[in-house]
Formats: sequence, C-alpha cells, structure tokens
Amino acid sequence: MNQTSSLLLIAALFIGATFSDLGVAYSADPTQQYLTPGLKDPGVEEHLEHQLPLDLNFRNDRNQIIRLGDIFHDDKPVIVSMNYSNCPMLCVLQLHGLVDSLREIDLVAGQDFRIISVSLEPNEKVEQLKKTKQKYVKSYGKTVDKDGWNFLSGTPAAVSTLAQTLGIRYVYLPKKKEFSHPAVFCICMPDGKISRYHYGIEFPPKTLRLSLVEASQGKIGTAFDRFILLCFHYDASEGVYAPTAIIIMKIAGAFTILGLGLLIWYSHRVGQKRQRLAEGSTIALAGSS
Repeated sequence: MNQTSSLLLIAALFIGATFSDLGVAYSADPTQQYLTPGLKDPGVEEHLEHQLPLDLNFRNDRNQIIRLGDIFHDDKPVIVSMNYSNCPMLCVLQLHGLVDSLREIDLVAGQDFRIISVSLEPNEKVEQLKKTKQKYVKSYGKTVDKDGWNFLSGTPAAVSTLAQTLGIRYVYLPKKKEFSHPAVFCICMPDGKISRYHYGIEFPPKTLRLSLVEASQGKIGTAFDRFILLCFHYDASEGVYAPTAIIIMKIAGAFTILGLGLLIWYSHRVGQKRQRLAEGSTIALAGSS
C-alpha cells in the first residue's frame, strides 16, 4: 500500500506542478499603456485563422525582393511582428522581450520556426534593416540561418495591407516622426493562417513554446508538448494556456481507476500470500501430528 500510495502522490504532484508552472498570466491587452496620451485609435482587432496575403512583395535585409509566401514552408510556424528600426522605445522593449523568451526554450529560429519583422516605416533602407537584424540575432545568441529571422520593408500599400490583415492599427505622428502602434506579435501556421496573438513586452517562455507547437499542428516539439496541449486550451483573456476542465476530470478519473486497480491487485496478492502461509502452517501441523 505504501508503494502504491507514493506512486499516486508523485503523479498528482507532478501534474499539479506542471499546471501551476504553465499558468503564468499576463495582461491580454496591455497595449493601451504604451499609446500616445489621448490617442485611442491604434490597437488590435484579432483575426484568428485569417489567411495572410502571401502574394505581397517585400525587400529583405539582403536587398532581395521576396514574396511573403516564400517564408512559409516546411511545416514551420512563423512569428510575425510589425516594428521599425528607429522606434524610440516600444519596439526595442518588445523585440528584446521576445528574444529573452526565445532564449529560454529549446526550439531554434530557422530550425523549428521562423520570424518575420516587417517595418512600419515604408521603404526602410536595407542598411538599417541589416543593422537591426544583426543586433537582435546577436542578442538571441543561437545560430540562425539566413531565413530564420527576416527583417522586411515594403511599400506603404504592402505594409498597410499586411497590418490590416493582422488587425493591427497604427498611426504616424508627423510632429514626432514616430509611429504609435500596439505592442503585439502574431504566431502563424505554416500555411499563413493566424494562430495566436501575444501582447506586451514580456512573454512567458512555456506559453510561447506551446503556441509555436500548436501552430505547427504538432510538427515541432515533443510528445509531452502535444500531451499538454490535449489538457490545456489557450485562455485569450489571460494570455496563457489553462487546464481544460473536462480533460482534467478524465485524467483524474483515469488515475483514480488506476489507483483502485492497484489497490485491488495489491490486496489480492496479500490475500494469496496469507492463504499460502495458512495452508503451509496447516500442512506443517498435520505432518508433526
């Protein structure tokens, strides 16, 4: 009984620790605090499962004109952000927050997923794109192939079309020569459909990892990741993966049945052992008489 109880206790503690570790919450839409005072227009209207316009053309940090769709292939999910190199604060904080989170997971940009950072500044110069890419790839600290993280610029029409598809609203402030925009990036499926939105400047690594695994439809990550996704669903109001009540009840029921089964098996074995001992004693007594 002690061994069986210990096994059940360890399993319960493991599941509880996993659930609590994954349930790190952050604000679902903290972008308002970063907007210019009095300016309410910039923001996000989530377009989950919308198809990105993959036929749009952009210029990359290697001075090549590429189709957006050229980056979506090989069953790899894609992180899409809209920033710009001369952003005085928010883009820096957001991209550094993304890099900090990506450093903590074992999935690697280029090998397991790709990143696209599209400049809000139309026709941002290639030299600037290259410098910005070098800064964040160096901070990332992992080997990234040339297509692992793409910094892109495009015409005003291309940038606007992509932003509208993503549901991202931004405003140019002529006096400051800055863009007012929300702090958000999207995770897209390998076919270019939008899977998840992540807001703010800090991103829980395990939440980001599960979002990537989910967007890949299980093509990346481990069997344990896929098991967790069976037990959790994405809670958009909290920005985390939370336990699914029905699934948790089924798992708890399965452990209960397993525990009862082990208890019955153990009791049966103890009963058989006692019966054999009793029979042995009876035979010994009969022999001595």
